[in-house]
Amino acid sequence: MKTALIIIGLLVFVIVLLYIFAKSKIKNTPVVEDHENIIVLSDRNFDHQTKNRVVLVDFWAEWCVPCRMMAPVLNELAEELNGNAFVGKLNVEQYQALAQKFNIRNIPTMILFRNGQEVKRFIGMKTKDFLIREIQKVA
Repeated sequence: MKTALIIIGLLVFVIVLLYIFAKSKIKNTPVVEDHENIIVLSDRNFDHQTKNRVVLVDFWAEWCVPCRMMAPVLNELAEELNGNAFVGKLNVEQYQALAQKFNIRNIPTMILFRNGQEVKRFIGMKTKDFLIREIQKVA
């Protein structure tokens, strides 16, 4: 009985240590600079930048770890899209009215716009290949 309790105690201790280690690793995810092809959106330019083209808009916040993890994927995507479609980013902390307008409840949320109209919505982390396929369907 004592050995079973010791083993269970050690397992719990190891799990707690792994959890703390993983949490600290995720928290220290670096902020990645946006690729030059990424359109930084605001309440002033949103309608103009999403009109008459296909734009994947990333709704994000600086404190959001999954958003920071998506940044390199979006940078690669923006580099690969050659004028057929574009990648835009909107900070939901700075532009809360737009986030409310599009009913953003979770981040990262990516909305694919065609001619200023929402076509598809993706919540959470997605791969570059997935996003390319979805953009190609719309473009």
